[in-house]
Amino acid sequence: MHTTVGIIGAGPSGLLLARLLHRAGIDSVVLEAKDRSYVEQRQRAGILEQTTVDTLRAVGAGERMDREGLIHDGIELRFDGRAHRIDFPELTGGRSVMVYAQTEVVKDLIALQLAEGGPLFFEAQVHSVEQANGDRPTVRYTHEGREQTLTCDYVVGCDGFHGVTGSAIPAAARRTYERTYPYSWLGILAEAPPVYDELIYAHSERGFALASMRSPSVSRLYLQVPNGTDVADWSDERIWDELDARLATRQEPGWKLARGPITAKSVLPMRSHVTEPMRHKRVFLAGDAAHIVPPTGAKGLNLAATDVIVLAEAFTELYKNGSTALLDAYSETCLERVWRAEHFSYFMTTTLHADPEQSAFDTRLQLSQLARIAASPHAATELAHNYVGAPISQDAA
Repeated sequence: MHTTVGIIGAGPSGLLLARLLHRAGIDSVVLEAKDRSYVEQRQRAGILEQTTVDTLRAVGAGERMDREGLIHDGIELRFDGRAHRIDFPELTGGRSVMVYAQTEVVKDLIALQLAEGGPLFFEAQVHSVEQANGDRPTVRYTHEGREQTLTCDYVVGCDGFHGVTGSAIPAAARRTYERTYPYSWLGILAEAPPVYDELIYAHSERGFALASMRSPSVSRLYLQVPNGTDVADWSDERIWDELDARLATRQEPGWKLARGPITAKSVLPMRSHVTEPMRHKRVFLAGDAAHIVPPTGAKGLNLAATDVIVLAEAFTELYKNGSTALLDAYSETCLERVWRAEHFSYFMTTTLHADPEQSAFDTRLQLSQLARIAASPHAATELAHNYVGAPISQDAA
């Protein structure tokens, strides 16, 4: 089989790229190692920037999102026993974010791809991506018990941090930058209606907590826990009690979360990682295959979407006008935005979490920074602009 663009990975970035290419008249094949059920239930981010929302609408994947998604005009910071709201539209000229789970984005994009897009193969285990001397790359994979070959004009790896595509870039041709954090997140899904209108980010002596939602009847909540935590050590009652303790403020004594059955628990390690460049010859990396951010800044899914938006525009320019200028600039264009998002995610993470080895002095610095955001319109505006994300056309500004 031959295709113009071979896409490895049917997460949101791979599926969105396939959709963008389809609308531009460029053929592609998507190979996904897992089965459809697994992909559609894979829990990840749930915050969509305005650019991501606008793009999903533009490719025809916005109908259910607009019906079921929850527009959020701000977040609440809780620290030192008080709460402070950051108003996004007021500080950013009207921009906001939307809560719509990655599982739902993926379901919508899969349905579109199967209905009218190019081939999408589930349970297609890719073994290697090979390219010699800049020739067209070859993807070798197993599907339905048979070893198969896909030749491509180009390959895009949307297969995540542990994916196969990254190995197609020789170690001598790339640089990696990484930071790990001395804590993880214990995340839960609960059949409990949120008692808050927007996300709550809480700094406390007991550790960080985040209250978010998936729908008006389902809460998504997180607790900072030590690395290596076993979810079996956390009973439902212990989780709820700890969330209440960390989210408490002096302004609302007795404030409690609505409790309900916890349907899922998982521990998420925290990592920052960037691979440069995001291209080698005819192989490109996008999303988690190229960069990872801690989830505190809600940037992972949105960075992945931006990567493939830029890449789809570059492929369109190549096949319609014969110009490689945008394709040649892909890595540099994306990395400028990636590093800004890495910095913001690092800032949010280190400002809100309690490092197990930090001193009382370090804690006071965190509280001072949070107090500055609450008191200074300039500091609040910077946070708001970073959180909602800049339009792609403004990246160079």
